[in-house]
Amino acid sequence: MIMLAARLHLGPQRRLELDEVPIPEPGPDHVLIKVEAAGVCLSDVHLIDGTLSPLFLKGDVVTLGHEVAGTVHTLGPGVTTAKVGDRVLLQAGEIRDGATFTRGVDYDGGWAEYSLARVDTLVPIPDDLPFEQACFIPDAVSTPWAAITATADVKPAEPVGVWGVGGLGAHGVQLLRLAGAAPIIAIDPLPAARERALEFGADLAFDSADPDLRAKVFAATGTGLAAAFDFAGVASVREQAIVCLAPLGRLVLVGLTDKPITIAYGTAFSFFQQQLRGHYGSGPEHVTQLVKLQGLKRVDFSRSVSAVVPLSDAAKAVHALESKEGNPIRIVLKP
Repeated sequence: MIMLAARLHLGPQRRLELDEVPIPEPGPDHVLIKVEAAGVCLSDVHLIDGTLSPLFLKGDVVTLGHEVAGTVHTLGPGVTTAKVGDRVLLQAGEIRDGATFTRGVDYDGGWAEYSLARVDTLVPIPDDLPFEQACFIPDAVSTPWAAITATADVKPAEPVGVWGVGGLGAHGVQLLRLAGAAPIIAIDPLPAARERALEFGADLAFDSADPDLRAKVFAATGTGLAAAFDFAGVASVREQAIVCLAPLGRLVLVGLTDKPITIAYGTAFSFFQQQLRGHYGSGPEHVTQLVKLQGLKRVDFSRSVSAVVPLSDAAKAVHALESKEGNPIRIVLKP
């Protein structure tokens, strides 16, 4: 049987194409998922434009999509920990021989009508959580949650800054409020993004182009930021955030870029014992924590769904995210 899949063809001319491919058969420890929703992430855009490349992919074609939710359709041989019809989201990757393989990057993902998943990457979701909101919990929500709670180790009442209020940053603002950070200062060049930050729980929102930004941050906090988060992956953002740090402050790099990092005032950075911390993705526990929090209505992802479009419009969705049409948080594909 044949299904539709949005696949990235690598090579000198990368291209995203809608292909008809065989529906895969689950092997031992795997299940076949009927995909109900799949998020479009900026890292998908970067895979297509060549900024990012798969590390462990076998071959030169991959079905994109690491934010996936659906129902269990078929069980592989010997699978007993799942049953047909289970509502699940999929962890964004899996560990193989100590290495992290990312779904939709290093192996086929969920921009398709069906997708294979190792059974230990299934996370049950409640009946009242729509697939369109569940699919992006891995990555769009779990990445900032892990950055806040693990990498940055934010404490209640610590002043924090959020650079970039897009897919990651918008959730970062919500989750920092949940974690008790205060004040939460959002920084973004787009007026609509700053307005959204305030709606999502930021105490203040500043324009990154404001020449008085550093002074305003220190006026609001007294000491500077205990933690600053770069959710944009932009070199200039990092340089701007560093000078807004308090003594012992830490800058957490969440957004991805291959550009070098410049610390303009190296002596001050050392004297105040400030820190630079890299961050990537999240652990399985962060996803299950968020599903639990959602079940208790501590978090709400309904405002994060900017649009739901057919899988056949995957290329249009990628373009809309890349060009920020409508200031999207998450565009969701529905097969």
